[in-house]
Amino acid sequence: MKSERCQNDSVFLLPHVQYIDVYRVIGDMKVLLLGATGLLGHNVLRRLLDDGHEVVVLVRRAGAIAIDGTWREVVGSLLSDADLLRAAEGCDAIINCAGITDMSLRHLSDYLPVNAGLCRRMVSVCEQCGIKVIVHTSTVNTIGNGTCERPSKGDETMRDPFVDSLYAKSKRAGEEFLAEAVRVHPDWHVVVINPGFILGACDVRPSSGRMLLAAYRRRVMAAPPGGKAFVAVQDVAQACVNALVRGISGNRYIVVNSGACMSMADLYRLQAYVTGYRQTIVALPRWLVTSAGAIGSMMRAVGVRTDLCLNNVRQLMVQEYYDGGRAVDELGINQTPIAEAIKEFHQWREQHFSKL
Repeated sequence: MKSERCQNDSVFLLPHVQYIDVYRVIGDMKVLLLGATGLLGHNVLRRLLDDGHEVVVLVRRAGAIAIDGTWREVVGSLLSDADLLRAAEGCDAIINCAGITDMSLRHLSDYLPVNAGLCRRMVSVCEQCGIKVIVHTSTVNTIGNGTCERPSKGDETMRDPFVDSLYAKSKRAGEEFLAEAVRVHPDWHVVVINPGFILGACDVRPSSGRMLLAAYRRRVMAAPPGGKAFVAVQDVAQACVNALVRGISGNRYIVVNSGACMSMADLYRLQAYVTGYRQTIVALPRWLVTSAGAIGSMMRAVGVRTDLCLNNVRQLMVQEYYDGGRAVDELGINQTPIAEAIKEFHQWREQHFSKL
């Protein structure tokens, strides 16, 4: 069986192997985890507990976490300085997985309070509580994307169409707050994780898993012409936890499966193969995708809330390909096959959906 890699007209799979986690970082830090109820947050929480850390989570409502384990739960708001201080008391580090990702929002101000303002609040909390370790999750879209032949290694600046993405701009603003904190506090350890498109288990809402569900078991599926760098959620969680003690302060780390840069059509083919159904993929022409985006932009202009708009569909038509080699080397993370991530997404959903 061939290895999984970037390809436009066929699906490639890694052979099934047993992965041994040789990069586990065992520790006994007390960690405040923000965004614990999301896809990544659930997996980071599980990883922290497995590695022996004591965990405090700040959540909007009690009982919102869908995994088993023991942690301290503080009910409050990410936008409240008092609640953040209460949760951070006695902690050694903060891992931030929180973020506003809703692509239907129309104004930068809708994203900034959590995606950027929370970073400013974290710095203030760390200064008041004597915390010197921050691991922040951003997005790979704050880094210039590459192509299948020349994936971005992280040195490129944001480029079109992501320079116009409200989400990416808000995430970049958060990174800038943390970069300034590193300059002001050179003794701090601050690492930014820039993941690709995350797939895997514990996608409660679902979030990124909506892309898989949109095509799941459909006889015919339309696919836009672009592609993305995908990553299994457990690899991003591993990067976040390992970054507590690894990595270089002030650095941004692209976390993707470097062998899983694939077109949207290939993702749908891979899902059909992994979960056992047949599907015909219809390639959407660029003019049709652009026309749909223009209609969506007009709808948004008159107050209709929709993900569809010109900028969002432009992002579906570019190659978003990245190389995560530096994170593998410096943070010590695995490269889980995307086939496994797809399988785990569906298995977890089948086992837990009735309980949610």
